Formats: sequence, structure tokens, C-alpha cells
Amino acid sequence: MKKWRCIPCGFIYDPAAGDPDSGVDPGTSFESLPEDWCCPLCGASKSDFEPVED
Repeated sequence: MKKWRCIPCGFIYDPAAGDPDSGVDPGTSFESLPEDWCCPLCGASKSDFEPVED
């Protein structure tokens, strides 16, 4: 699964790790995150993320 970068702060959402502090289980793709999910570091919305090119 593709990783996603928060444009404002640089946080990388890694689907393999999920976001357990926000109740997102490991293995959850970025597309499957709830629409109201936000960056755990800066609070940016999903629309402020871009895919990370390998």
C-alpha cells in the first residue's frame, strides 16, 4: 500500500502501521480512513496529503 505525506508538516501515513492513537488499525489504506481523520501531528485534513512516490 502507498504511503501518504502531510503537505503542511511532512508526517508520513504508513498504512502498514495505521494510526493506533486515532483508532486506525494497521493495514488500513489511506483511502479507507474516515473523511474526518486528520494528521496526528498538525491536524491537517485528508485533502492536505499527497501520495509518496517510491
